[in-house]
Amino acid sequence: MPEYRAPMKDIQFVMNDVLDFRSHYTRYHETEEVTQELVSAILNEAAKFSQEVVAPLNSVGDREGCQWQSGSVSTPSGFKEAYDKFVEGGWTGLPHREIYGGQGLPVSLNAIVNEMLASANHAWMMYASLSGGAIITIDAHGSEEQKNRFLPKLVSGEWSGTMCLTEAHCGSDLGLLRTRAEPSPDGSYRISGSKIFISAGEHDLTDNIIHLVLARLPDAPEGVGGISLFIVPKNCVDSNGDVSHRNGVNCGSIEHKMGIHGNATCVINFDGAEGFLLGEPQKGMATMFTFINESRLGVAIQGQAHMQASFQKALDYAKERVQMRAPVRAFPDQSADPIISHPDIRRMLLTQKAFAEGGRLLNYYCAQLADISHCESADKERAETLLALLTPIAKGFLTEMSLEVTQNGVQILGGHGFISEWGLEQDYRDTRITAIYEGTNTIQGLDLLGRKILGSGGAILKPFIAEIDEFCDANIGGACGMWVKAVADSKALWLDVTRELGERAMTDPNSIGAAAYDYLMLSGYCTLAYFWAKAAVAANGLAEGNFRDSKLATARFYFERLLPRTQSLVTTIFSSSNNLMDLSVEAFAGE
Repeated sequence: MPEYRAPMKDIQFVMNDVLDFRSHYTRYHETEEVTQELVSAILNEAAKFSQEVVAPLNSVGDREGCQWQSGSVSTPSGFKEAYDKFVEGGWTGLPHREIYGGQGLPVSLNAIVNEMLASANHAWMMYASLSGGAIITIDAHGSEEQKNRFLPKLVSGEWSGTMCLTEAHCGSDLGLLRTRAEPSPDGSYRISGSKIFISAGEHDLTDNIIHLVLARLPDAPEGVGGISLFIVPKNCVDSNGDVSHRNGVNCGSIEHKMGIHGNATCVINFDGAEGFLLGEPQKGMATMFTFINESRLGVAIQGQAHMQASFQKALDYAKERVQMRAPVRAFPDQSADPIISHPDIRRMLLTQKAFAEGGRLLNYYCAQLADISHCESADKERAETLLALLTPIAKGFLTEMSLEVTQNGVQILGGHGFISEWGLEQDYRDTRITAIYEGTNTIQGLDLLGRKILGSGGAILKPFIAEIDEFCDANIGGACGMWVKAVADSKALWLDVTRELGERAMTDPNSIGAAAYDYLMLSGYCTLAYFWAKAAVAANGLAEGNFRDSKLATARFYFERLLPRTQSLVTTIFSSSNNLMDLSVEAFAGE
């Protein structure tokens, strides 16, 4: 089984040469503690932990899976020991407030750590990452009493957290949920109902699990507007923050899944469980979106992390595997050449590399915006606008591309990619869920095009377009000018398509739904073009060597081989919705 190696050189390039994290931390973090030395030390230790502790458990988790018995779940061999080491190292508190026992470091730094953990072992890292979303949500919306009761042990890692949204009958249409919350005389609530697909909903890693549960109060109206959010612990917690007795929360079963076998995906039943209202009544969806938006960025990281892992394994194999004679021989005196000498293997490897490294640029930029959105700054509103635009693009586009990249990994290895020995088929299976998590990618497209861009009259696009224009104006005459011009052209295409779709929506009610997915992909290609141009400009200023050559060659590949995909997307976006909707339901089977 190939070993994961954290791509520290590229991480440092993105942070130091492209996105200038040094200045970012100086400007947007409240303390002077975030020094370059501290950042390097944390990332080096995270790389070591990911490589030596977590990665060796990846195939173990896939092979063993989680085991359910009488409502309890045991995680695969080694998972708890690794989690205990993670807690001992203080990793769970990295981005959280010091008042609750955290380290108060930037959320962007935690995002980079999470990328390494996800590349090493997606299923394992989800246990800790979900807790982070619960912490942020309680901290943002909870009362002081709730924060003091629940946050210290969540931050320390003694307890973990989940989000409980979906029910069997409603899927993503949460307005249909039936879980009930009945008021109690003591000010708490009794929660009753059943939730499905709850990641890390039951396990043996922590003493308690704090569920954030969407439910409906007795007098609530129908639909999304009648939903409230509740804190529901697996084990009841007294006012001192100590476990008192078992709550009415039980795991009915765990799902048998295509991938991420090491993470327990649970049916959680609430039977009159004690819960506490989080935020305002009937504002549960707005409150939960603090968790959902954090999670969508986290899923974008997971998708990109699988791209990195798959590329790394495929590249190692392609350099060593000798098969067939290349058109231009690498070893003329031998009977065959390494498969990396063949053009189509290069096509697949460069596709992997371009999306993995371009995705890292986009994710780290979003992480910087998250830093700014969490602090009081004159740039806060701009950052929130940019983040609202880029979150569905990062989540949707990068997870879709992760499917292509990990498929390429399987293909590069051929028959060896289809068996478990090399781990490529596990990456392919494990990343498949990322395109579904936190709203399917069709939902991401509808959110981006309908609710955000057209819903704002295009206003949400303006800060990002202005940033692209400023970059293009400054670099159009430089050594990478041809790629900068391609960015300017793709931006203009993106805006033209947006305007045309806005006009079509006035007369065709199906136009947005018909175009949303392809529009999301178009937006992703245009966005990554901007970041690849930034990377090329930065790389051009480096000393000559393999790293510089690698960056410039990959940029060229992106602009000449991947960005042109936007042309076919424009064709499909502008085809009539009639080719989707004219066929009657009865005629679908063609019988």
